[in-house]
Amino acid sequence: MAIESIKPLVPIIIVFVTTILIMLTKRRENLREAWSVAGSVLTFLSVVSMVPAILGGHIYTYTISTIAPGISFSLRVDGLSLVFGIISSFLWIFATFYNIGYMRSLKEHAQTRYYACFAVAILGAQGVSFSGSLFSLYLFYEIITIFTYPLVAHHQDEEGYAGGKKYLVYLMGTSKGLLLPATVLTYVLTGTLDFSRDIINGVFPRDVNALWVTVTYWLFLFGFAKAAIMPFHNWLPSAMVAPTPVSALLHAVAVVKAGVFCICRVLLSTFGIGLLQNLNLGIWTAYVASFTIITASVIALTKDDLKARLAYSTVSQLSYVVLGVALLDPAGITGGIIHIANHGFSKITLFFCAGAIYVATHKKKISDMEGIGYAMPVTMGAFAIASLSMIGVPPVAGFVSKWYLLNGALEIKNMPIVVVLMASTILNAGYFAPITIKAFFQGRSPGWSRDGIREAPMTMVIPLALASLISVAIGIFPQFFMEIIGRFLR
Repeated sequence: MAIESIKPLVPIIIVFVTTILIMLTKRRENLREAWSVAGSVLTFLSVVSMVPAILGGHIYTYTISTIAPGISFSLRVDGLSLVFGIISSFLWIFATFYNIGYMRSLKEHAQTRYYACFAVAILGAQGVSFSGSLFSLYLFYEIITIFTYPLVAHHQDEEGYAGGKKYLVYLMGTSKGLLLPATVLTYVLTGTLDFSRDIINGVFPRDVNALWVTVTYWLFLFGFAKAAIMPFHNWLPSAMVAPTPVSALLHAVAVVKAGVFCICRVLLSTFGIGLLQNLNLGIWTAYVASFTIITASVIALTKDDLKARLAYSTVSQLSYVVLGVALLDPAGITGGIIHIANHGFSKITLFFCAGAIYVATHKKKISDMEGIGYAMPVTMGAFAIASLSMIGVPPVAGFVSKWYLLNGALEIKNMPIVVVLMASTILNAGYFAPITIKAFFQGRSPGWSRDGIREAPMTMVIPLALASLISVAIGIFPQFFMEIIGRFLR
């Protein structure tokens, strides 16, 4: 049953007010950071307040305005919305505390702009989560792109501007050249941009022209370039010039998760499972995602820069979400959606660890990290746990994702996808395990000294340690997200 309520708008309002307060208190560092903390906590609580109704079989809706027949600026909260909404708001709390330690330790410039843009990126993520129409989704998707550009180019040097330029060209280019035409075509073919509550039939009429549906579908798939499906992925490694907390925002909290969430939403709530099966679009999407998974993993093996290796890992891991939904099987869809949460906690841990290593040692290269685990045992221990999740080792969260993905592939009897999942797991181990081995089990490099090297500030170490422990907890007890996803699929 649909409940008309302002509740879906509340998290967005909280983040908006938080942003204003951050800007108004720019000369008072402690107060500015306090607003970030308070805003992140209140946003999370407002999202969680919607959980009981969703688990009870209801959905929340709220129409802000109607632009034209079939085009509304509306919000809607269902099980799929709630997964991304919870993850983005909860991880914002971790990122806020980590930001304080990182920005103060390195005495970064333009901190007010940084915190304000960070908050608006979360606003966009909440808006994407709770969009009730393609019109709303497109607006919030663009907000994320615009306000993360200053974060990517934060250092304002040649490298920062080059990375920021590529970021804008890829994301604005695909949204204007592919995503916007796909949205227009959807309206022409269906007469509406509202999302359907029927994930089997979607919004397209039965007699719709198959060719135009196919064209629209591929425009959407590649138009959401934040999902980093090859060949529209190169912006992501280039954006690693940003400060490490921004990399965490890009990879775990808001940006790329917005991309894969949008694909999930459009596949299930616009096209519908039945239409995708009839046109064989799901399986071809699974093959495209499989290519990205394997190719990005192979490239990750070649990277010695830690953030670059993590970036290509993200490119690969994001396509697990797309692959799972594209299988169009309940187990596969469940595995894909739950990976939004599982990957979020694990990947934010990895980037937090990379930032802590840089703050403590100014090391970026994996080859320079021999023995670093002795000096930073908490950081590297958390890194090891998050790595196991990425590989898919029980009982860490990533195992749950891969279990359901594998079951989904077996249910539709597609052995090539099974092989891809097994091969990618081996590749995951190939580029993650050596980092932990080098940190804890290999001799220290010439000239390496533990003197002066210790853990980063506690405001950085505590969030990364907690995030890694949560990865274990949701691996052992995945029922919370499973129930929410199950409610969406009914």
